[in-house]
Amino acid sequence: MERSLELANRSISHSFILLGLSTRLGVRDVLFAVFLALYLLTLLENTLIVSLICSHGELRKPMYFFLGNLSCLEMCYVSVTMPTLLAGLSSSPCQVPFAACIAQLFLFISLMATKCTLLASMAYDRYVAICRPLHYPLLMRPQVCRGLALSSWLGGLLVSAVKTSCIASLSYCGPNVLNHFFCDVSPLLNLSCTHVALTELVDFISAIVIFCGSLLVALASYVAIGRAVLRMPSAAAGRKALSTCASHLVVMGIFYTVVLFMYSRPTHIESTDLNKVLSVVYTVITPACSPIVYCLRNRAVRAVMRGA
Repeated sequence: MERSLELANRSISHSFILLGLSTRLGVRDVLFAVFLALYLLTLLENTLIVSLICSHGELRKPMYFFLGNLSCLEMCYVSVTMPTLLAGLSSSPCQVPFAACIAQLFLFISLMATKCTLLASMAYDRYVAICRPLHYPLLMRPQVCRGLALSSWLGGLLVSAVKTSCIASLSYCGPNVLNHFFCDVSPLLNLSCTHVALTELVDFISAIVIFCGSLLVALASYVAIGRAVLRMPSAAAGRKALSTCASHLVVMGIFYTVVLFMYSRPTHIESTDLNKVLSVVYTVITPACSPIVYCLRNRAVRAVMRGA
């Protein structure tokens, strides 16, 4: 820590020092190998999913279209945070120029917002498939699917542009030490020596619109699905319907639970070490596990892989 503060005091005003996950050399070496393996595994899994969806006509359905978008997002998502995480483990602390930090923040916020809306779109797809099956070909036709996906990506970019511009306009004083492994909103706001009320208001409004809005859409979809399942004539039909939602529910539940706990708990019980652990869950662990939960346990995908 003393070495980090000394580096920060000598650094120019337009750079930040990322402390990373651990300062112990032996632990850093082990974590570097683990996270590098997880990164490569994530890229391999998601590349496989995208290639299967693009090359097999039987997977060109709305559910797999959104899965393909999610896999592309996961590869981008993990590639935004992993470089500084690995750099901090190989040579802690990691010095990041101001422009690079803001660029990382922009991409992270954009992909986070896009992921929220994509998860909501996937929940809506399951709602239409189970609750309105006769209208499914019309309501989830290719034009609608492309529109939902495009609005998710563009909406994420728009929200990120507004939030990042507010944070980039702040002034940062003193030793610019971020006790994190990437440039996140809260650590940067804590370092600012200017009034951050407007920036916090923008952050709050965007969280309500994107995060809470997408969560409400997903919850409403699954409440309707639950009611439809309870009205089905046989238990077998209900189990079959729920089996198509189980993967999405698991990944969505983990993602929203971790993010809600991390960003909504009171500041007086805030723990930077806990923040970093939770950040690892939704920036590293979830992208690595999503392909397994979503696709590799899916019968159609397994059939395609066996026939490839």
